[in-house]
Amino acid sequence: MHNDRLSLELIARHVDAKAEDYCALSDRIWAAPELAFEEHRSVAEQIAMLEREGFRITPNVGGMATAFVAEYGSGGPAVGILGEFDALPDLAQVSGLTEHRPTLSGAPGHGCGHNLLGAGSALAAVALKDALEAEGIAGTVRFYGCPAEEAGGGKTFMARGGLFDDLDVAFCWHPNVVNEVSTTSSLASIGAYFHFRGRAAHAAASPDLGRSALDAVELMNVGVNYMREHMPSDARVHYAITHSGGDAPNVVQAYAESIYSVRSPHLPDAERLFERVKKIAEGAALMTETSMTVQITGACSNVLPNKALQEAMYENMRRLGPPAFDETDVAFAEKLQKAALTQEEILASVKPHDLSLKTKVLHDDVLTMPVREEVMMGSTDVGDVSWIVPTVQCHTACFAIGTPFHTWQLVTQGNLPAAHKGMVLAAKAMASTAADVLRNPDLVARAKAELKERTGGRAYRCPISDDVTPDDLRAKAA
Repeated sequence: MHNDRLSLELIARHVDAKAEDYCALSDRIWAAPELAFEEHRSVAEQIAMLEREGFRITPNVGGMATAFVAEYGSGGPAVGILGEFDALPDLAQVSGLTEHRPTLSGAPGHGCGHNLLGAGSALAAVALKDALEAEGIAGTVRFYGCPAEEAGGGKTFMARGGLFDDLDVAFCWHPNVVNEVSTTSSLASIGAYFHFRGRAAHAAASPDLGRSALDAVELMNVGVNYMREHMPSDARVHYAITHSGGDAPNVVQAYAESIYSVRSPHLPDAERLFERVKKIAEGAALMTETSMTVQITGACSNVLPNKALQEAMYENMRRLGPPAFDETDVAFAEKLQKAALTQEEILASVKPHDLSLKTKVLHDDVLTMPVREEVMMGSTDVGDVSWIVPTVQCHTACFAIGTPFHTWQLVTQGNLPAAHKGMVLAAKAMASTAADVLRNPDLVARAKAELKERTGGRAYRCPISDDVTPDDLRAKAA
């Protein structure tokens, strides 16, 4: 075996050789943001580039037109690199400004940096493939094009379809304000619409003949609010009223709906809490003599960290060092902080990491790995992958410290040189750690043993039932 030739320096050179092309890909995806399950242009762009690089493409996987797998090589180990590319609604923003100015009112924008995430992961896969090809080394590299992370859980459907079952290790990353190996777990999540149907009537002349669906929505909300006192403190329940029944106050609303997201650090706890929310909805329907139906909008498992892979990735990130930000990068970040970010946002941004960072504008170091394992108070469908195959993630500094996710302040930075530099670092960290997997069977064995210990040997169970399809969710989103 000659896998020792896959050095960090070699991988970094292969990343740098293609970095310009994939930064341009990221910018094209940033400029044409697409919502969950509708990322057709973004997928076409990525497939075209990966085909040119010699990857074999399997489109339309997991029952989703915007999910695909790109594969190179054969034999083991098999490493998977996960990419995302969906945007968020109503976040369109002109690039490089320190004030809110939508490119088009009501249009989507990349408020979570998934333009960078997908392109950076593709760059890592291509660089690893180039290194294997140049050195004549066996192994399988897969890039997973994963849609609908923000709404729908594309990876959850892909996991249900068995697409990760034969992987040895999986890698992912996320744009951030710091450089670090992600060591946190996450919240399992279940989302659903609650549809209430009543009977219309004249609200003044014959209100007794009406049965208000809006009353049911409001009573459900009141009931859930009372439940909050009696649920675990680390669980979360949020909602939005998505259909109030119309704009006429003199009509008893015959239809109304709300959407709920129920989260907890462990999937069984989230499922139990969701059943309590459903009972409250049933009670609201009973009180108002309306009917109620539930439509699942998505679900994901909590992330299972893998310390063996984290330590390998941390060693590579430490050797690679932070992005080489220049004076222009720092000047814009400083200007944005002063004009558009609050001290509270800056403090919230660094509190989970290191409070000393509050005096910085861009992160110029790599955070040490914490001793304690924490829970990130958010959710991601990477969790479902992590229950099937050992999975590791990193974060890299692409945005000014204090930038909140899912905001125009993040969108405005998403195609700037600083973001590109963070993306390239992430590609190097993932590709170099994947190379470690290819040359070190013991690392794979330790990572798999740790996963077995964390799961207790339990097989993965998809949190989305078989009767729910991506088409169900796409139809609702439309």
